[in-house]
Amino acid sequence: MSYWMFALTLCIALLAVTPTSARQDARGFLAKTVTVGDKDFKYVVYVPTSCDPKKPMPAIIFLNGMGECGSDGWRQVYHFGSAIMLNAEKWPFIIMFPQKQSAPSQWEDEDAMVMAVLEKTRKEYRLDKSRLYLTGLSQGGHGTWAIGARHADLFAAIAPICGYGDKSLAEKLGKMPVWSFHGDADTTVPPERSVEMDQWLKDAGGSPKLTIYPGVGHNSWDKAYRDEDLGAWFLEHKKGE
Repeated sequence: MSYWMFALTLCIALLAVTPTSARQDARGFLAKTVTVGDKDFKYVVYVPTSCDPKKPMPAIIFLNGMGECGSDGWRQVYHFGSAIMLNAEKWPFIIMFPQKQSAPSQWEDEDAMVMAVLEKTRKEYRLDKSRLYLTGLSQGGHGTWAIGARHADLFAAIAPICGYGDKSLAEKLGKMPVWSFHGDADTTVPPERSVEMDQWLKDAGGSPKLTIYPGVGHNSWDKAYRDEDLGAWFLEHKKGE
């Protein structure tokens, strides 16, 4: 699915939901804005049709890659959103899509914005605090390692895709459940970056999962989000268990 085909499909889907973000019964991909300091950040919240406002919902924060950075508020939805639209039943989560505005920066530089998106979403929807998950691709894969380590007390599990990190991050994550993904033909972020993180997690006492896709380049996210049962794996893990 091309970006423009996705954008058209998403626009059609949005016609079926109430555009007012304050409505608690709205479903689909909802445009939101959060203010951090004196700056506004656009983001999106996905609310599945299965959401019951009376019951706490599991939630995912998704971190986009360099190619989806900007301030339009929608481009960051493209890759993961496409997978959700292809098989929504696999993703019974409230999903937050913050957008990193500056491509040269790293996600840890946007930590305050990510936490503000989470806090606002908690006020608008009933989130299950024991089932909060984090995932992202490429630069967002690094962000998953970095923000997951910085807030290891928040997340029940993380899933970095074609990301990169260092030993200090692995040590902070410790025994947190981690499922990472990479293509063995990736020339943008070498697969060794996920292999070394996997080993450092094991050295720290963890039991991580690592999936390497043979013959796959930088785009290992389509297989991870579309072909794997990542949503079901997330739900196997609760904070405190």
